[in-house]
Parts: sequence; structure tokens; C-alpha cells
Amino acid sequence: MNKIIKTIFKIFLLLIVAGFIFIAWANYSIKKESDASVSYNIADVPETKTALLLGTSKNLNSGLPNAYFYNRIQAAIDLYKSGKIKYIIVSGDNSTKDYNEPEDMLLTLMKYGIPQDHIFLDHAGFRTLDSVVRAKEIFGQTKLVIISQKFHNERAVFLAKQNGIEAFGYNAKDVNKYAGFKTNMREYLAKAKAYWDLLLGVEPKFGGEKILIP
Repeated sequence: MNKIIKTIFKIFLLLIVAGFIFIAWANYSIKKESDASVSYNIADVPETKTALLLGTSKNLNSGLPNAYFYNRIQAAIDLYKSGKIKYIIVSGDNSTKDYNEPEDMLLTLMKYGIPQDHIFLDHAGFRTLDSVVRAKEIFGQTKLVIISQKFHNERAVFLAKQNGIEAFGYNAKDVNKYAGFKTNMREYLAKAKAYWDLLLGVEPKFGGEKILIP
């Protein structure tokens, strides 16, 4: 009986070690593959018809403004006003009646002078994979500038390229390391899951009718 327990314990330990190795490898690989295609410098961004602005909540659970949200909005405004992009797909979670990331982003972008007819809503961007693939399959875009923080852009650009999209990530300003610690830790697992989804051939949760961007 002791031998069986020891064997089970060894297998359990090996699985844990293998899991850590896979997470570390996935993070290294995604960062390496996307490194040349993400930048904080607007001059590095290629002129592209459409940007994909990845959603996040407008406010934190505490009710305070979410810096990730407003920094992404500012990055989108800077890109649009620089002439680098003409249209913006805002993609995010709209899973409940009272929570609507794309709508919040639309209203905030309009508040800063971006015309409503240059903004397209994707209410089914529940995950980064969904947002990226839907930009191609629903909105017909095979070339994108993706807007988010660097840690998120690395994964989004990687997923876009794996799905046949020419993508470049424009990095919004990050938040301070203390405030973003939990998010950055979660990202390590998210990058591993991105690889896992590719291996399993995971597709977006929802399809839908094609939406034409002029």
C-alpha cells in the first residue's frame, strides 16, 4: 500500500513540475515571438485601417476608476488623432445587463471626440482569443493594431498571428506594479492557457453575422 501511495505522490509531483515548466515555456515563447511586434512608441506603429481595442472594466470592484481602462482609451485616442488608424473595434464582455465593456469604451471614446461611425462594437469579446478571431471572422480584418497593456498585447498579437492576422500591438501605459501585481500574476496562467487553447483548437464562443467596416 505504501508503494502505491509513494508512486501516486511521485506522479503528482511530476505533473506539478511539468505544469510549471509548461507555464514558463509558454510565457517565454509568447514574449519572444511577439517582442518585435509590440511597442510603446507611436512612431513604430504601422498605418492600419482598423485597431482592436481590448476591453476591461471601467471601474474596479471598489468603485474607483480602473487605470487599465483609461490608459487603453488614451492610447486609442492618441492613435486615432495621429492618423495611424481610421476605425476602432471595441471588443469586450457584455455578459450581464449591468456590465457592458464595449458600450463604456464607446461612450468614453466619443466623449474625447472620436466619431461614433468610426467605432464598431463587439459585444462577444469574452476572451482575448474571441476578440482577435472575431475581428477577422466577423469584421473581416486581416491586419490590426491591437491596443492594450504590454503584457496583454504580447498574448493578443501572438494569438492574432496564429490565426492568420497581421498584427502589431500598441502598448497603453501600464499601471504601477503594486496595483497591477494580481493582474500580472494572472497573465502567466493566461499565456499558458493561450497555448493550451491553440493545441486543443478552441474557437470563439459565439459567431454571428458579418459586419462591414468601410
